[in-house]
Amino acid sequence: MNSTVRHLLFLPFFVLCAISAFAADQTERIAPPQSNILVPDEVRSQIESGLHELATEIENAEQATASKPELHELLPDVIIFQKAADWALRYNEFYSTNEFRVASKLIDEGIERAKQLQAGIAPWTEATGLAVRGYRSRVDDSVQPYGVVVPKDWRKGTAQKFRLDVWLHGRDDRLTELKFINQRQRSYGEFAPADAFVLHPYGRNCNAFKFAGETDVFEGMEAMRKHYPIDDSRIAIRGFSMGGGGTWHLAAHYPGVWVAAAPGAGFSESAEYLGKFKQEPYPPKWEQTLWGLYDATDYALNFFNLPVVAYNGNLDKQKQAADMMEAAMLREGMHLSRVIGNNVAHKYTPLAKEQLADKIDPIVRAGKAMIPHEVRFATRTLRYAQSHWVVVEGLEHQWQPARVEAVIVSPNAIDLTTTNVSAIRLQFGPGESPVPPGESAEVRLDGQSIRIAGPDSDFSLNVAFHRDGGKWLAGDFNSAQLRKRPGLAGPIDDVFLDSFLMVPPTGKGYHDETDKWVDRELNWMRTNWRGLFRGDAPEKAAADITDEDIASHSLILWGDPQSNPLIKRVLEKLPLKWDAQTVSFGDQSFSAADHLPVMIFPNPLNPTKYVVLNSGFTFRAMGSNADQTPKLPDYAIIDVTKPATGIAPGGVEVAGFFDEEWRLN
Repeated sequence: MNSTVRHLLFLPFFVLCAISAFAADQTERIAPPQSNILVPDEVRSQIESGLHELATEIENAEQATASKPELHELLPDVIIFQKAADWALRYNEFYSTNEFRVASKLIDEGIERAKQLQAGIAPWTEATGLAVRGYRSRVDDSVQPYGVVVPKDWRKGTAQKFRLDVWLHGRDDRLTELKFINQRQRSYGEFAPADAFVLHPYGRNCNAFKFAGETDVFEGMEAMRKHYPIDDSRIAIRGFSMGGGGTWHLAAHYPGVWVAAAPGAGFSESAEYLGKFKQEPYPPKWEQTLWGLYDATDYALNFFNLPVVAYNGNLDKQKQAADMMEAAMLREGMHLSRVIGNNVAHKYTPLAKEQLADKIDPIVRAGKAMIPHEVRFATRTLRYAQSHWVVVEGLEHQWQPARVEAVIVSPNAIDLTTTNVSAIRLQFGPGESPVPPGESAEVRLDGQSIRIAGPDSDFSLNVAFHRDGGKWLAGDFNSAQLRKRPGLAGPIDDVFLDSFLMVPPTGKGYHDETDKWVDRELNWMRTNWRGLFRGDAPEKAAADITDEDIASHSLILWGDPQSNPLIKRVLEKLPLKWDAQTVSFGDQSFSAADHLPVMIFPNPLNPTKYVVLNSGFTFRAMGSNADQTPKLPDYAIIDVTKPATGIAPGGVEVAGFFDEEWRLN
């Protein structure tokens, strides 16, 4: 466990309250909203006493399992109960008096699990039916809960692999850990096939499974694979309402992961769903461009390799999501399969659930083709770069439509046709190579023929190609060349899908006005990361940053070159000029007295990770989940004298995207 997190976890509760009062909430938070429920003194005392006992038992369990890795890694299964009750009390997140009883119940369950770990057992890991478990996230080192439905005929140690259904929940701005865990201990959900495990991700509260909520789904799946026998060829994704929107998103962007997708209602794009075309003023050009990050309609081609069945009630306004996807898929020559609930709005009917099962279950039983002979893939960004054995590793122009059509013509011939692609990889795992051992193959890229060697001795095949002067060549781009690539392509919000570390200023900056803005925005990020993404945004002083930190995390640097020594250290290698008088991007300059840069860029100290200047996540309000999209591109200059709005932390003087080699356009 991270030493700082461990230290905070076992502090006395009244000290934690003092810390939160000092560090948190002078800033309006996005979610969950502050509760108006008054916690009676006797109830507060009881919960505090229980939390003290639970913290002690967790510490004892940590010590008892220190030399037993298989038990030590189960500590998050206990800490989820501590966090649920602790945060509800600390941050005023009790929304009914019934939740006082729930908090006490969860504390008791945490104490029981902690004592069981001390005794060297973990019976909940062998239980069938409903279970709630936890994992520690790589994003911010927070402990996150997830719900599981375990089939009744499963036994620990069995060699049989099981189907997994991932279910994405609907919107609930008040879905705290306390409420989520209580629900997952009481309800099997809309669908619980007898032969399947069902994963219920928490999704970091209420963000339509985007940003850290997206990572939560995959970290939950990683945890499931670690603890249960999951068949990777039979993982389906479903969801309803906000979860339907999340299903459209994750299915369209990760088509090679799932055997089938079944979105219910929700939204599939932003502009039409939100009526943006009718709004004044119209969103800025960069925001329109960034709708292409999450709009499933832009990725409709990817359903060529993924069966999808959409549901909505015939009276539901959210049928618009499937209408939009039906039109987008039709443009790609595909017809969307739909189930409609009669005479209902925003819910399933019993008949519709049967019809969905009749369509989805046979697909899942058959399993997906692990190596489909033909792959069709569309993307607009290298954040979403893979379908099955095709990996796009470079685009000619980020945010423009890119397409790949790849066909295994024969064991010795693979044809690829591309649009807006500058680098591509064919990636076949052990035992998956279509090319026989000892033989070579011809890869035809946009009509150009390149001969490749056959597979390795484990029958894996991994070959890369890149464009140079309009010609395809075998091999990767020069690794020393700074380029946008998968996981390193912006925009600013891209940093929040993986591990990050915030570095606050250590002293006074160039100007009081910009210092005040930095302090306000840093506190906004602290408060709202905790509120919406349900973790404490990790921080470390500049003087304490180690080489290991630089190797392991993207860094978010707050302040200016005078107040933050790390900004001063990297500034020379950023496409930015900045001193006490002027902030300049290219040929545009602004007064440093009332302007600050926000941006994302490969960290000059470790170009495999990001460095971000002066920015948290960039949407500013809860609103519709469909509007939780990036509001700033790769860089911007902010006028700190102007107030924050729904689209930016202040007045945006200039904003834009770096090109494919991270240069200013």
